[in-house]
Amino acid sequence: MLDSIFITLYEAMMGAAWIAVLASLGWGVLSIILSPCHLSSIPLIVGFISSQGKMTVGRTFNISLVFSLGILITIALIGVITASLGRLMGDLGSFGNYFVAVIFFIVGLYLLDIIKIDWNSSALKQTKTKGPLAALILGLLFGLALGPCTFAYMAPVLGVVFQTAQTDYIFSIILLAAFGVGHCGVIIGAGTLTGKVQKYLDWSEDSKTILWIKRICGVLVILGGIYLIYTTH
Repeated sequence: MLDSIFITLYEAMMGAAWIAVLASLGWGVLSIILSPCHLSSIPLIVGFISSQGKMTVGRTFNISLVFSLGILITIALIGVITASLGRLMGDLGSFGNYFVAVIFFIVGLYLLDIIKIDWNSSALKQTKTKGPLAALILGLLFGLALGPCTFAYMAPVLGVVFQTAQTDYIFSIILLAAFGVGHCGVIIGAGTLTGKVQKYLDWSEDSKTILWIKRICGVLVILGGIYLIYTTH
């Protein structure tokens, strides 16, 4: 079933321009939904937003967007660096997975209220954007573990992009951007939905609803860290 979906999307990327863009967008969405390592970004951003207290929907969108951009920035840098070193794109070895697994455990324990992280530190206060700044840092760190996983899903897309770039460089960039939009769109949608739930339930930082959401996300994030270690060879 999944193979047929990917084959269909790949063939669509070789077709008409607008269909190719939609196929690349769809591939980006599937790269989140069908990948355990990428899917763990959903409880991570939902738990992070919940831990920030009540916010407007616009602010949750901005935080989710910044988190996603942090992931993309790291993935792009890893791709360029590893390719220039002659290694498989995104392959950081076991270091990346172990490092991000530790971050997962820390964030998970924070969401479970086992450890405390001061998001109101003086350094973050001076920026006046503690939520977005912390989300960007979290996204940059999370992107380290996604290198091999991301490029495994991107391989067919990159193949079409590199082939297209030989004749139409601008369109190849559009295809790559469409994949990025689809990839980030799922994360941004999940984070923004958290803001909408906050708005309709009208919860406070001490409400039981947000407490349980944080705890569930904390458990899922820790399981994501365990998965990263388990799959590291």
